[in-house]
Amino acid sequence: MPAILNYLLHLFTAVALVLAFFVVYTRVTPYDEVLLVRQGNAAAALSLGGSLLGFSATIASSLVHTMDYYQFAGWAFGALVVQLLVYVIATRLLRMAKDQIEANNCAFGGLLGAISLSIGIVNAGCIS
Repeated sequence: MPAILNYLLHLFTAVALVLAFFVVYTRVTPYDEVLLVRQGNAAAALSLGGSLLGFSATIASSLVHTMDYYQFAGWAFGALVVQLLVYVIATRLLRMAKDQIEANNCAFGGLLGAISLSIGIVNAGCIS
């Protein structure tokens, strides 16, 4: 396959995966992040932003460290599962997540975002 087509295939797949993650993640959470962000809720933006960055770090690592398209797609799917599991576990341990995010508690949103980003970076490192 010509290099430009390989690049485009990986780029479009990576973007599609980030969009898919966004859709799945926002459906899993018990609050409407998009609405909250539109209303100026910084806590929701911090939490969602951290999860997107964490997932994207793993996507980037899988692009760099895999030999073929199917390995890349497999690691990306694994990253999606890991990020969602981390969110579910973190919010179960920090039982007041819904109330705190909806109340625009930026410290709590930052904590959730940092947890997601941290796990994403660790997950990305595990691929290498």
